[in-house]
Amino acid sequence: MGGSRGLPATSTTTWRTSATWTRSPERARRRTVEIVDTPEQAAEQALAPLIVREPLAAYLDAQGLGSGAVGAQRIGAGHSNITYLIRREGSRFVLRRPPRPPLPPSAHDVLREARLLSALEGTVARTPRVLATCADESVLGVPFYVMEEVVGSVVTTELPRALDTVRDRARIGEELVDALVEVHAVDWRAAGLGDFGRPTGYLERQLRRFGGLWEHNKTRELPLVQEVGDWLARNLPQSPPATIVHGDYRLGNTMVSGTPPARLLAIFDWELATIGDPLADVGYLTATWVQADDPTDTIFSSLSAVSRREGFPTREEMITRYEERSGRSVGSLQWYQALALWKAAVFMEGNYNRFLAGTSEDSFLELFGEGVPALAERAWRIGPGQV
Repeated sequence: MGGSRGLPATSTTTWRTSATWTRSPERARRRTVEIVDTPEQAAEQALAPLIVREPLAAYLDAQGLGSGAVGAQRIGAGHSNITYLIRREGSRFVLRRPPRPPLPPSAHDVLREARLLSALEGTVARTPRVLATCADESVLGVPFYVMEEVVGSVVTTELPRALDTVRDRARIGEELVDALVEVHAVDWRAAGLGDFGRPTGYLERQLRRFGGLWEHNKTRELPLVQEVGDWLARNLPQSPPATIVHGDYRLGNTMVSGTPPARLLAIFDWELATIGDPLADVGYLTATWVQADDPTDTIFSSLSAVSRREGFPTREEMITRYEERSGRSVGSLQWYQALALWKAAVFMEGNYNRFLAGTSEDSFLELFGEGVPALAERAWRIGPGQV
């Protein structure tokens, strides 16, 4: 499967595309309204709306961000923090906020994400510009931030015109790697991020954090989650010098040009970013990457099917380019891939928990009833299952 440093051929866990969980009567009675005009209307809802137009308009006025009525349209395929396109009389912005409470401790910290994006402005990292941050929960009930709109395409299930040709797809695959190398090359201390994360002990902290998060998130007992976590702890690799780590780096979290020439314009979804081991990003990118010769029934096959198209690189090619461009050797890759999938299982169990609790109407989250066990099994096959 693309060379000795790709995923092992045994990792073919099946994930059906429909879940078997049945909506409870309590959920069926609830009607969720995402957008209302006034705080009074918001108070009448069983679940808190995500956008309240009048206080949001007042906040945007105070920040000098457009004028007039607020139009809001939910955008993106993200299933964690929530993103809206905001329109006001000739102005367009993007608003990012957490999902409805209750939330796990330290999760969904959008103001921390905004701080990082602001620090990266002016560096080589390809990021949108933050326009305003709001810690005042009287506006929307949660903190949020506003950033510039980047015009392009997010590649999920379809390709934009910019990627019509084999050459263009090869170029965007190269840029996906190069943009990650750029992030890892940023002098995070000079950017004012000296206290953003501890430069040592990153992997140990990740295991402790996500182990604790599993106990908070879990809706059922999944022994493989514990087994993989124990194996990761017993087999910790030696980390290279610390860099900024994105934490969720994949093609679907980037914006590419909608028309030729092919260009990677921006990287989004920085909510898991910190200072730590750069190889964690390489592990995640390659663990979630689907290439042409992969089985069609794997957990990511339906989510990343476009990267099967001719021109997109293999995992081995991506690893080789990363090593060449960064000067950093990618060792213990399967450990990092297992870590990525284990963390994804823990994080997605939290999303599934929100769905079961009725605080999210995102029907995609229902799929994690089967998807989380499949992620855990795939992590096991890459990690302890290979021993």
